[in-house]
Amino acid sequence: MGEKPTAAFALSLIGGIFGLLGGIVIAAFFAAWSWLIGFLGLGAMFGVYFIIIGLITIIGAIMMYNNPSSAHTWGIVILILSIISANIFGLIGGILAIVWKPSAGAPPPP
Repeated sequence: MGEKPTAAFALSLIGGIFGLLGGIVIAAFFAAWSWLIGFLGLGAMFGVYFIIIGLITIIGAIMMYNNPSSAHTWGIVILILSIISANIFGLIGGILAIVWKPSAGAPPPP
């Protein structure tokens, strides 16, 4: 079993979970108060936007962990989504995934 980008995975996963939970809270807030403030559509769109970004970030973290050779690609996806959604955990996780390289391992015996 090969080496995996564990730190990048953990931070990206945490960022995705926070994004998902944030989207749910935003959507629930606007749904609960729409009768008073009257713009449920805009609030719900922001909530769904963050839910989708959180889900893609979680999927990217899982894909990166399960297939370490794709860590660079998923790191770029996570980094872009984290910049768009201002997610510091995802941002750091994406950067770690982009720069991650498996160790060279021990040299062969003589």
